[in-house]
Amino acid sequence: MGRPAKASIDLNALRANYRLAQQVAPQSKSIAIVKANAYGHGCEACARALEPLVPAFGVACIEEALKLRAAGITKPILLLEGSFTADEVAIAAREDFWVMVENDQHVEQVRASHPAHPVQVWIKVDTGMHRLGMAPASLPAIYAQLKALPQVAGEIVVATHFSSADMLDDHSTISQMEVFSRACEGINAPRSMANSAALMGWPDARADWNRPGFMLYGATPFGRPHEVADQLRPVMTLSSGVIGLRKVAAGSAVGYARSWVASRPSIIATVAIGYGDGYPRHAPSGTPVLVNGQRAPLVGRVSMDMITVDVTDLPPVSLNDPVVLWGGELPVNEVASYAGTIGYELLTRMTGRVPLSYRGGDE
Repeated sequence: MGRPAKASIDLNALRANYRLAQQVAPQSKSIAIVKANAYGHGCEACARALEPLVPAFGVACIEEALKLRAAGITKPILLLEGSFTADEVAIAAREDFWVMVENDQHVEQVRASHPAHPVQVWIKVDTGMHRLGMAPASLPAIYAQLKALPQVAGEIVVATHFSSADMLDDHSTISQMEVFSRACEGINAPRSMANSAALMGWPDARADWNRPGFMLYGATPFGRPHEVADQLRPVMTLSSGVIGLRKVAAGSAVGYARSWVASRPSIIATVAIGYGDGYPRHAPSGTPVLVNGQRAPLVGRVSMDMITVDVTDLPPVSLNDPVVLWGGELPVNEVASYAGTIGYELLTRMTGRVPLSYRGGDE
């Protein structure tokens, strides 16, 4: 009943991908990153499915963490962007959130806080991403300051983030690891470096704590085949159905701005999905979709609620036939490449209009 657009989430695949992360780095602990609504997959359901397996979760901000607590999630949650105000530090201590300290203001927020008990702190070091984090040279002093504060729990984790770990021929990742290693000299603290790409592609980045995110949802960060990433199982299948069929003559235009014109008599299927659902507006004619499991090209402009697909070369298509936009046999990264973006964006830009359904909830 209702509009056919939906996203099916395979929780067994999600768990299998997390286990792959563990298998690749068995000596590490791996935090499951569920920021941005678990990359569009629904943070509450994904966290519930993963909670028996993981030591902790990671989110961008305290609002995301509180949402997980409200859903009954009890494992520690790392706030990757740190605190934004001093009162968040006390909330973090109360709720067992771990706070990333990335600048002097964060240090002062911890110092000014009055938590009921000490808060777990991570320190971010900027080794070349130049986005967030302390200068490497300042790490010893910052570490000593935080260790001396009664507001800070005993063990501090030191972390960094790579700019180009998904580019396996880019040696800047090695350079960043070297900067990080030098910065940590003399500091006896657990370390965290690897995101999904580094965990799979850079063995030396597998430290005490890893932070897999994108790989958990079954998509590869690499632009070429990779022995580990190729074992990932897609978690989301975005699907819809055919809601219109028409024959158009050669020379007929389809869609807004008449951007696609039929070069031959064609059969056009209209599908209930559009940029109002999160499908990329800039996907050009030729972007593949699966109609009844077979590839067919998108034609014309993506509109808010619908796309049009040329099904002339397919076996007869009927109203209500199933259409897959990505998932399984059509990787989200492939669709993203047509649209000039990345799979991360397509997954995280999913709108609330597309209902999420889950399977494999119980192991």
